[in-house]
Amino acid sequence: MRFLVLGLALPALLCATACAGPGTLRRPAGPDASPRPARPSAASEGAPRPAGPTTAPSAAGLCARIVAHWSREALDGGTYGDYQSMGLSNGQYEILRDVVDAARPVRRRQGTAAANRLIDRQARAGCAARYRHGTPSAGPWS
Repeated sequence: MRFLVLGLALPALLCATACAGPGTLRRPAGPDASPRPARPSAASEGAPRPAGPTTAPSAAGLCARIVAHWSREALDGGTYGDYQSMGLSNGQYEILRDVVDAARPVRRRQGTAAANRLIDRQARAGCAARYRHGTPSAGPWS
């Protein structure tokens, strides 16, 4: 029973201490103490702040990044592996196979840099075509 109570109280305690950001008021210990602004940490003082809101990559952009990454891995290692362990859908895996098949002869004839450029181009094109109408709706692994 003690562990259950501790298990429920611990997240609340962590949130109460960790959720307070720089500049928030913290109550010092003791009955007579008054609240005072928290000092920013040394790490947060020199940390760059984002210029504005960031947006998540599009489905096609995310697909292109992951297909290009695994295409390079497959080209270097010579094996494809299981598409689900790569975090790919079946459709994304088909794009990967096409990209790697096209990149192999380019790497032999023109070198790794040319193969990497081809991988980037074909991954972008294949994923753009796949997601041109939005996310495929035939299921999560389609």
